[in-house]
Amino acid sequence: MAGKRYADVEQYEDKLAKVMQRFGADEYNFDWGRRGGWVEFRIGGVLYRFDHSVDKAQANGQKIQYGSDAFAQLVLALEDLARLAERGIYKLQTWIEGMRYLPPPVELPECFRMLGFECVPEDLETVNFHYRSLVKLNHPDSPTGSNEAFIALQRAAEEAKRYLEESN
Repeated sequence: MAGKRYADVEQYEDKLAKVMQRFGADEYNFDWGRRGGWVEFRIGGVLYRFDHSVDKAQANGQKIQYGSDAFAQLVLALEDLARLAERGIYKLQTWIEGMRYLPPPVELPECFRMLGFECVPEDLETVNFHYRSLVKLNHPDSPTGSNEAFIALQRAAEEAKRYLEESN
């Protein structure tokens, strides 16, 4: 797959330093590897992050092969943002608010959902409390219960307890 050949990665590292200075970044960090790269920076104490990869580029029709090329594209995109801000087209803060770095959302395991939780509880007592209240509704002898629901509830409680024990 032949594509655009970018300059030596050191040139993009130097260019990134200048872009961060133009942004007024308090601090920044970056890395690139075989398949992609990333840049993190703080402005006003808020952390922002950009990342790019060979896979993302190829999925968008860009013919690159190396992580250093993805890093080069990333730096060039940041440079374009700096130009937009300097020309008064957009305020930099407006653009970068959408880039604020948030950790990936934590997916709630199904066992906790089955027990009626919206987030992972802090202790086994809370799991036991939820379990006991649901057993009354799902027990096969209850008018609203069934054997299948009761067994599923037991499994969910066991899995939730294991999850909490392993995470401590």
